[in-house]
Amino acid sequence: MELKRVVVTGMGTINPLGKTVDEYFDNLLKGVSGAAPITRFEASNFKTKFACEVKNFDVTQHTAAIERKEARKLDLYTQFAMITAYEVITSSKLDLSAVDLDEVGVIWASGIGGIRTFFEEVRDFAKGDGTPRFNPFFVPKMIADIAAGQISMKYGFRGPNYATVSACASSNHAMIDAFNLIRLGKAKVIIAGGSEAPINEASMGGFNSAQALSTNNDSYATASRPFDKTRDGFVMGEGGAGLMLEEYEHAKARGATIHAEIVGGGMTADAYHLTAPHPEGLGAANAMKRALDEAGLKPEDVDYINVHGTSTPIGDIAEVKAVEKVFGDHAYKLNISATKSMTGHLLGAAGAVEALACICAIQRGVIPPTINNQDLDPALDPRLNLTLNVAQKRDVKVALSNTFGFGGHNASVIFKRI
Repeated sequence: MELKRVVVTGMGTINPLGKTVDEYFDNLLKGVSGAAPITRFEASNFKTKFACEVKNFDVTQHTAAIERKEARKLDLYTQFAMITAYEVITSSKLDLSAVDLDEVGVIWASGIGGIRTFFEEVRDFAKGDGTPRFNPFFVPKMIADIAAGQISMKYGFRGPNYATVSACASSNHAMIDAFNLIRLGKAKVIIAGGSEAPINEASMGGFNSAQALSTNNDSYATASRPFDKTRDGFVMGEGGAGLMLEEYEHAKARGATIHAEIVGGGMTADAYHLTAPHPEGLGAANAMKRALDEAGLKPEDVDYINVHGTSTPIGDIAEVKAVEKVFGDHAYKLNISATKSMTGHLLGAAGAVEALACICAIQRGVIPPTINNQDLDPALDPRLNLTLNVAQKRDVKVALSNTFGFGGHNASVIFKRI
């Protein structure tokens, strides 16, 4: 069986740096920090009082994506998904009246789904007299698959439809699944991406207790500082991002603008620890190797790696070890950057947000920086080009994006200029 080629024909996002792909990438290149004091709840008693929120968000400004009367039935993570999907579809110029909707699917990721809804419903029940008075939309708003379902129902997409949930690797898994289904002939078009809305009391408190978040409240704008020796944890982010993945011949036949080709995906497990990566990056290295093998590429073909780079003491070092293991001497010739230094960590949406950074780098010939690095961790080889603090021009033909999740999940995706 001859495998189909899969290309990117639409992109969309709403995240702490922008409400469109261009606004997002422009702010990445400028080195803008999305971190600010939390406004979604009263955080004065929390260890971490800041996060990367979507700025000035008002769902009523997005009525093309979500009807006003429907918004109250959707958790914030699904609102982000619907807004993102609308931009993906609009930018793709796909004529929904001229396409077989049985051949169009949605695979949408989230690490923790409607946790805001869950928290609020249980909190309200606990405050009451024990009588169950739950909102009838409680379960449909909360479950992690509902964003995929809502997108399909709005647009009538009847192809493959489900969610991927693998913590911070979730949306890379969504894109890899979509890639595989299309190249196997199971669909012509799939909207793939992820969304997350974790800036609330439950998730912030939980991640604080796990000692995963930065508590650098006095310098919140620079708190996400991958590869800096003073890093102390990641900064929570929110939002969504998605791609339209399309079978190449289908895209060509309708005259679609092709932004890039997705050529490989690698998926592995660390089988090591609940929250910590393997210290030598074994699972991460295997994911990158598998992605390269599937793409038919050599390590020296890669120009740019958007690393998981969360700004955690253990994670950053383990990932760099994995890169050095896979790329050898070429590790010192390619560009590496951690855009979570600006967006914060969007958990299940991180992979999709960072995929957009990779595709834009290919299109524009410039690498977004790793900001907030003032004192490079001495455990890192200074020969590495971590694209520190300032964007760098580079002809990018191939870009690789890594995401790794609690539970030891690893997923790497490769995009190529076409």
